[in-house]
Amino acid sequence: MRPATLARLALTGSRTDTLRIVFTGASGALAALILLAAAAVAAVPEAGGDYGVVTRYRPTLLAEDGLRPGIVATLLLLAVPVLALAGQCIRFGSPARDRRLAALRLSGATPGQAVLVAAGETAGAALLGSLSGCLIYLVGRWALDRPDFAGQRSLPTDVLPSLPVLAGIVLLVPLVGGLAGAFLLRKVIVTPLGVVRRTRDRRPSVLPGALIIAGVFAPFVLSPLGGWLRRATAGVSATVVLLALMLLVLAAVLGVILGTGWIAYTTGRLLRRYARRPAALLAGRQLMADPWSGSRTFAALLAAVIVGAGVSGYRAELATQFAVEDELARRTGSESGYDTAFYFGAIDLVDLTVAIAVAIAAAGILIALAEGVVSRRRAYAILVATGVPRRTLGGAIAWQTLAPLIPATLVALIVGVSLVRAPGTTVSSSITSRGCADSSCPETVVAVTRQVPLPLVDLAVLGAGTLAIMALVAVIGFVLLRMSTDPGELRAA
Repeated sequence: MRPATLARLALTGSRTDTLRIVFTGASGALAALILLAAAAVAAVPEAGGDYGVVTRYRPTLLAEDGLRPGIVATLLLLAVPVLALAGQCIRFGSPARDRRLAALRLSGATPGQAVLVAAGETAGAALLGSLSGCLIYLVGRWALDRPDFAGQRSLPTDVLPSLPVLAGIVLLVPLVGGLAGAFLLRKVIVTPLGVVRRTRDRRPSVLPGALIIAGVFAPFVLSPLGGWLRRATAGVSATVVLLALMLLVLAAVLGVILGTGWIAYTTGRLLRRYARRPAALLAGRQLMADPWSGSRTFAALLAAVIVGAGVSGYRAELATQFAVEDELARRTGSESGYDTAFYFGAIDLVDLTVAIAVAIAAAGILIALAEGVVSRRRAYAILVATGVPRRTLGGAIAWQTLAPLIPATLVALIVGVSLVRAPGTTVSSSITSRGCADSSCPETVVAVTRQVPLPLVDLAVLGAGTLAIMALVAVIGFVLLRMSTDPGELRAA
């Protein structure tokens, strides 16, 4: 198949196919922007002994050589929910694409050519998105390059990644998109008469559920054992127990991230058994029928919540540590010497990254919700035509979106903060001082111990913000539902 023919077949389709191309291109542009930003930070030359290089940026995180790799790692981690979003965009409107691929097979295309057309569509959309992202990056770099009177900048807009790096990023995004498209079609058999899609029809495993339950009860176990570890002397037993506790919490993290299907299925079973309203019953049946819908972006959302909760716990521990050092300095008449603004500024940057990741993951869940509405719009139109109120179907969408999320977010918050509080929940420090300048004065040990408070306010803000974003997603889903239940959808395709 010639490249021109492949491009024409890949970029030709219905309105749903056009939306899939737009969504895939947008996610590709976002991924390219994040990777280019990481490459720009990595391209900043090391300061060494050059004082001018040290002071070329106002933020300390950019000015110091040892802190820039942390920014690069944070940006690369931010690409994870973007990849989940891209994977969800690729799956958007799958039934319409399957019918188009079946028509190509009926016209004489081979199965490999049909898969190549679908992969070419994804790669082409991702290439357009990466080129757009590169253009946005170059324009933004020019627009934001505004040094102050001292020649300092807030962003690394004075450096540009090398040409091979730019070309590699621009080509990497469509390459990954094309491979992902082909991978997602591995369970699809395209025949001239239709499409056979092999899906998972068995219920999710209970193993993630067991890990999640362990994560829920982990803080009650970790708190007393953590205090014991703080009082214990150095020894093999303390190290073994600490490793065991960390493995327990990490297992709970894996359970939350990998157990999204189990969470959705279990929520659906509970709704089917105890719900009394039609909307909740419909949502329960839908969750049980397809618990894997949007599981990638759901897992990315929970991963962002876990990281955010861990950052909140670390902020509380760091604030307690500073308070202990200040208390020691006050008692001994010395100075603590900590630049608290720098440390908390770095934590604020991580919090901003977590908020962006939550928004990106919510966008992926919105794409999954829209895909479900579009693929079942004929069934929804039939229900509305037979007298089912639209508000009942909208309520089912809200239940389907929020019901699994509420307990999952609560568990993610608990597990995330447990990652930091596993070694212990107290901070201790001591210093040896003399009561006078004479060496004959006896030495006294000043020790301060404080309990690390649980950051309930930060956790509540993170959880409430996540639920508020998902409530907005449910509202948008209801709007899409009203647009998709037009009587015209009852016409035969």
